[in-house]
Amino acid sequence: MVFYKDERIALFIDGAGLYATARALNLEIDFRKLLSEFRDRGRLLRANYYTTIVESDEYSPIRPLVDWLAYNGFNVIKKPAREFTDREGRRRVRGNMNVELAIDLLQTAEHVDHIVLFAGEGDFRQAVEAAKAKGARVTVVSSIKGQSQTMSDELRREADVFIDLADMAQLIARPRRDVESSDNNQEDDYD
Repeated sequence: MVFYKDERIALFIDGAGLYATARALNLEIDFRKLLSEFRDRGRLLRANYYTTIVESDEYSPIRPLVDWLAYNGFNVIKKPAREFTDREGRRRVRGNMNVELAIDLLQTAEHVDHIVLFAGEGDFRQAVEAAKAKGARVTVVSSIKGQSQTMSDELRREADVFIDLADMAQLIARPRRDVESSDNNQEDDYD
């Protein structure tokens, strides 16, 4: 990764996309390490994390992470997920933060030197193109490795630099705990 100590950096993290990519690679992101890694690489001005939350549930499994992120240097941008019943009568949840992330990325592009986008959907290609036109360098982090490829070829080609999340694992992740070992470990890093 090429970063310059004096450059202004902004992180944009598609929470659902990063979770899916990390899961496919059998990784668990250590957000403390992720933030530290980019603070060491330049002047980190912003670290935005985008997610949807099911508001009707009394307990949402993502809420502890979202709360931890908000108290530890991340700007958490969230909105309620939509619930619906599919044709088979199963409860489904749908939510997408792509528009919010793309708008924020474009508004930030002229105020930073380097944008790091943790996302792989092709929907972000035009936003990356527009951010580059405003003078920002754009690095995209996702994966073409693992069980399922989560990276759009168009987005990868549009980015100035593409970094495979698997190649960053030692810097920002730890191996995912399986269900049995996480039940035995009472500590949660995001309390």
